[in-house]
Amino acid sequence: MVHVLVHHKVADYSHWKEAFDSHLSTRKRAGEIGSHLFHNLDDPHEIYVLSDWQTVEEARKFMSSSELAETMKKAGVQGLPDVRFLEDVYAVHRTSAD
Repeated sequence: MVHVLVHHKVADYSHWKEAFDSHLSTRKRAGEIGSHLFHNLDDPHEIYVLSDWQTVEEARKFMSSSELAETMKKAGVQGLPDVRFLEDVYAVHRTSAD
């Protein structure tokens, strides 16, 4: 599995989140299989999106699309996003039995 970590600032989180949610079907058609949203506790306008993809090719194609760039612009993303393509190398899920 491949992950994409996107970091950017937004003018208004509620407006951005509405655009993010309305873009779900597009992301799914492009190959996204899941995502997590985070914001910086010290600056809620600083957003992180960690999305899961089957292939890096699908992820790269989507992240470089003009449709995504236009959606981000309309959503109030400030400046250029920092995008990182990641792959799993190790994961641990703790339980109360650990």
